[in-house]
Amino acid sequence: MTAAADTTLEPTPLAGISYFQPVADYRLTGRDGAVDLAWDNLPLPLLDEDYRAVVESGTPNYDQVGRGIFQALRINPDCAFAVRYAAVLQQAYPHIIAEIGGEAIMLDAKQVDTPYLDRKVTLLKIMTLMEPANAGLWREIGRTLMEKGSRLDALHLAVQAWYGAEKHLCRSLELEPEDLATAYQFGETHYVLGHYEQALAVWEPLLPRCGEPEKLRLKARIEAIRRAELPKVPPVDYLTALAVALELRQDDLHETVAIIEDVLADRVFCDQFPMTEVAGLLEQFQRELPATAPAGGRC
Repeated sequence: MTAAADTTLEPTPLAGISYFQPVADYRLTGRDGAVDLAWDNLPLPLLDEDYRAVVESGTPNYDQVGRGIFQALRINPDCAFAVRYAAVLQQAYPHIIAEIGGEAIMLDAKQVDTPYLDRKVTLLKIMTLMEPANAGLWREIGRTLMEKGSRLDALHLAVQAWYGAEKHLCRSLELEPEDLATAYQFGETHYVLGHYEQALAVWEPLLPRCGEPEKLRLKARIEAIRRAELPKVPPVDYLTALAVALELRQDDLHETVAIIEDVLADRVFCDQFPMTEVAGLLEQFQRELPATAPAGGRC
């Protein structure tokens, strides 16, 4: 099978990766003859150390190609030629495919820190390159980004995470329109981003399909939007404000406390997004104020 390339694209620069252009008749071979793929003008991502060796030998081997493609996709699964690179892995590197799936399952099976959520998203994106019609993959990316966008240590990325969640859940619903849980979460992304009318458009058709007590909770959310009982600013803006407050802690603890107090003063937001961890930090910061307050400053 030929790995055809779009010659209008330029390879995406990636740290630690150098691109090699094989000769016109290059074929990827390996696994004792089980792999034999023609190569058609596709720039090969190689690890820098492998690139130096290939420049000397003139031809990349099976292992060098696999390592390079896998690392390129791990760095940026949205890079140029990503779909074609993933197709090569799928056709020629079953052990790498098994590694991707196994690691994704492992990360899904336990509580992980935010960097591991990023790794999980990357692995799932690589899998969508190979299975673009798999709604479950798009759904899991969306849900993972929702989790990331709600974590205290990643609040500075809340806008990016919640818009990414919206995008991936939308794609999942296009593939499986009747998935009730995904539709509810898609509406939640609209709500967090402050797109309240869009949230209504998603949520209202779900009511007849919901069981109790899900119907009661969803109806309460819908009625609150209708009554304009909403956070004073979109929830994602509060999440961003909290990120700013935490960044200011070392330079201006008073401003940190003031921002957090303003966020927690919005009862609608706090009722919908419990801020127990943030409230605990506020108490800690308030205790630190007397020792750091300037003369004449507030305590």
